[in-house]
Amino acid sequence: MTATADPDLTAPAFTGPGLPAPPAHAPRSVLATVHQAFLARAIYTVVELGVVDELAHGPRSCAELARVLDVAAEPLHQVVRGTASAGLLRSLGGTGSDEVFALSDTGEMLLPGHPSATRDLVLMMQGPTVLGCLDALPDRVRSGRTGPEVAHGRTWFENLRADAGLAASFDRMMVAIHGGEYSAVAAAYDLRSARTVVDVGGGTGGLTVALLEANAHLHGVVHDLPDVAARAERTLGRAGLAHRAEVSGGSFFESVPRGADAYLLSYVLHDWTDDDCVRILRTVAAAMTAGARLLVVENVLPTGDEPHPGRTLDLLMATLTHGRERTEEEYRRLLARAGLRLRRVVPTASPVSVLEAVPGSDPEHGA
Repeated sequence: MTATADPDLTAPAFTGPGLPAPPAHAPRSVLATVHQAFLARAIYTVVELGVVDELAHGPRSCAELARVLDVAAEPLHQVVRGTASAGLLRSLGGTGSDEVFALSDTGEMLLPGHPSATRDLVLMMQGPTVLGCLDALPDRVRSGRTGPEVAHGRTWFENLRADAGLAASFDRMMVAIHGGEYSAVAAAYDLRSARTVVDVGGGTGGLTVALLEANAHLHGVVHDLPDVAARAERTLGRAGLAHRAEVSGGSFFESVPRGADAYLLSYVLHDWTDDDCVRILRTVAAAMTAGARLLVVENVLPTGDEPHPGRTLDLLMATLTHGRERTEEEYRRLLARAGLRLRRVVPTASPVSVLEAVPGSDPEHGA
């Protein structure tokens, strides 16, 4: 394919006296990022078509896989070969569609029921619900409406409440994304002086389980909407912690259990606007005694352009919700508006930090 430049439509010149010649290719960082979109789709394809499930029974050639799965062998080979480059499959030799592949140890994490929930992450993030929202990102920015509102006519959380299957997939995806952070938080933050911790908006209770396992003296309460709290009750039971924990159904915009030593807000505030965050924080602050503390578990964005996993997560939040990731100063200001003072930020061996806040005004920002 060739193109002829229209002299009226040519781009402005980037060269001139004293100016260096610009590169004749796109930046490698842009190329790599754009190409990653194809690799992500290839991983989704080998899961969605059943390639991973077939390879769980042993190595297969792409020709064999194509016959069993009733798909075209040549593009299948290209997709499988590309997925192997990500370390999920291993080539055992062969040419073209006769090339034989096996699951790698990493690829086995894509199998149904694997505790990492990697399969659920792939199917959710590359599935039609999220991809439709991602497709709508330009309109989301133009209009201010979230991706789910543009693509599906309702908010992300309304989608979850309306579709039990989607909600279950979302719960499992949260394990894949945040499961490794639970133990990091439990190891980094000292709860020896606390007796009761309330996990506000605690979802299915994964963080509460990690904290109770790391602190044998601790009693936990998972507070979330009633249907979510019921799922947390099952999680606590499976972990053998039902005798040291309980669930509480309700909205954190209205009330939370009173009188605990510590309150958790883990990956809650990043879902909401500043004003909504202040409403949530004021609800929690109203339940806290003078000696209680609030632990906000979130990515804390560095200032400037320093790379951080939270920056990618921020793009996800911009696509799906009205929430966002924040810097330490932004969290300090939110807390101050709710009558809470940021006392310290505790880093963990994961991307998240624990922002410890206590009742009282911030001398710099006021209440």
